[in-house]
Amino acid sequence: MGRIVHFEIHVNDMERAKTFYGEVFGWSFQDWTDYAGMPYFGAVTGNENEHGIDGALMQRQSAPPETHQALNAFACTIGVENYDLTEAKIIENGGKLAMPKFALPGMAWQGYYIDPEGNTFGIHQPDVNAK
Repeated sequence: MGRIVHFEIHVNDMERAKTFYGEVFGWSFQDWTDYAGMPYFGAVTGNENEHGIDGALMQRQSAPPETHQALNAFACTIGVENYDLTEAKIIENGGKLAMPKFALPGMAWQGYYIDPEGNTFGIHQPDVNAK
């Protein structure tokens, strides 16, 4: 035990968040509000045969993070096939750049963004030629 099996992204505007993650990453959502007792949508992030986990968008219970505030939470990193195309989708759908694309030499391209709800997340494109 000890492996992460679920994540939650806290949001102010559920529809805006569902649109952002659906458009950028192709996630689908299931309404679990009745189970949670608050606005709560399960996020299906990919095919169950793929490596990865599913999670949820949940209604934020306090003030959102301040702009340029140091991260005080987990930052999830999402695997992508095409870094530059995904970055364009993030920006087109209201996301902002937090840390530009950089190489993890011999492994991948990595970078960090802020979703329209103020949450920081990373994207990661495997590439053994990254340098």
